[in-house]
Amino acid sequence: MNRSILAWVATFPLLLGLAVAQENNFARDDLSPKDRSRVEQVTAPTDDFSKAERFENMQGGNATSRKLVSKDSFSQFSANLTFEEEEQFKLGNAFFDKLWVSSPASTFASDGLGPLFNARACQSCHLKDGRGHPPANVQDSRISMFLRLSVPPRTEEEKAKISSGEVQVIEEPTYGRQLQDLAVPGLPAEGKMQIAYEEVPVTLGDGTIINLRKPTYSITDLQYGAMDPKVMMSPRVAPQMIGLGLLEQIHPSDLLANTDPNDTNSDGISGKVSWVYYPGQDKQIGRFGHKASHATVRAQSAGAFAGDLGLSTPDVPKHWGECTSNQAACLAAPNGVQTSQGDTEVPDPILALVSFYSENLAVPLRRDVNDPDVLHGKELFYQTGCSSCHTPKYVTRRDAPNKAQQFQLIWPYSDLLLHDMGEGLADNRPVGDANGREWKTPPLWGIGLTKIVSGHTQFLHDGRARNLLEAILWHGSEAQTARDKVADMNRIDRTSLIRFLDSL
Repeated sequence: MNRSILAWVATFPLLLGLAVAQENNFARDDLSPKDRSRVEQVTAPTDDFSKAERFENMQGGNATSRKLVSKDSFSQFSANLTFEEEEQFKLGNAFFDKLWVSSPASTFASDGLGPLFNARACQSCHLKDGRGHPPANVQDSRISMFLRLSVPPRTEEEKAKISSGEVQVIEEPTYGRQLQDLAVPGLPAEGKMQIAYEEVPVTLGDGTIINLRKPTYSITDLQYGAMDPKVMMSPRVAPQMIGLGLLEQIHPSDLLANTDPNDTNSDGISGKVSWVYYPGQDKQIGRFGHKASHATVRAQSAGAFAGDLGLSTPDVPKHWGECTSNQAACLAAPNGVQTSQGDTEVPDPILALVSFYSENLAVPLRRDVNDPDVLHGKELFYQTGCSSCHTPKYVTRRDAPNKAQQFQLIWPYSDLLLHDMGEGLADNRPVGDANGREWKTPPLWGIGLTKIVSGHTQFLHDGRARNLLEAILWHGSEAQTARDKVADMNRIDRTSLIRFLDSL
């Protein structure tokens, strides 16, 4: 069987998905019939792996950064911003980098940190706007990694809140939704996350043995009493920040077209949308966070200000961050609200500027798109079925509010849907529509620059994978078939597949 036939067979699930989308009338209401035809043509999966597709190196459309590869590759602004928007971006960058201090302080409009927190600045977790990582040693800082906390719903009221979408989790009664391992002077931090690793050997088809790193998490030095015995813990490393505004402007119908919760096409993949509810608004599709628990970049930013830094915003006006009713000393601490600036510690326009900055961190220009090994790796990516979840390309909304994100051909390699990834990656902690085995498909653009930008190659939601091959080998359940095909490859094909991923 020749390569073109193999390629067509590999892309059949994607083509079937397009047919299902048309049958269910997931039509783009932002496009004219002529534009719709163009979009369907340009986003159709390729069956030609002899050369790069047109504009394939421009991963973020016209917003793509053409700067030379460096440790600042994730910190450039969208190339198609106006001069005035560049100023907004740089102002947002200043607030993203800003070190906040505890209240009261002599600095103007810079206090309100905590009282319990995980970082003093957004940039502390998203260093160089890249990925966080677990600590290398027990004594090292966990500044770019933290633990989510929650308990199962018990009362009928709690169950109703979860069922309706009013809340996504029931917080741990004393320690809230996130373990805070730092605190302002005079107040103890909540506790310390501990990680223990077990080496798990995996034998590949050619006899190569790969040791995977299986983590176990615990908490020590609890300062506010015992935790609920039913507490559910889930680790998180800070994700990279590029292309977020473009992801927000993928049309909902394009995401819904890829859903198949009942696996009606029998391909073993049953992606589903994470629906997010905001007070007074219609439900929206979650796109951000490891479990797709936020629908917009602004909502994600406001949540991070509250949970990570303990700062209130107009969207989340919690002046004491994650402090709970069982932490009286925390709630008695002063806050940083200055009424001359607004009713919160991070008023607009600061939240708006940080959101604009986060929306416009440019995706870097892709490299080596016509390299024969990279093209072969791309073909293998399609043949194994990886592209069934890591959807290569979209055209963003024609009616996006910012012209920089309007009608752009982008290549994020994600469907932004929730998928069951198997018991190996399960955190057994449901969040909204995501159960304890489901995770959002992370975008792959920029993944090959992780080492240069972030200084490491640790992947997955908790950084357990020390390289891309380990990350693939952790895939299970819906991704098991694709994972097994990679594991059965010969060394040359595996190297080509990794080279393709490194080119993104």
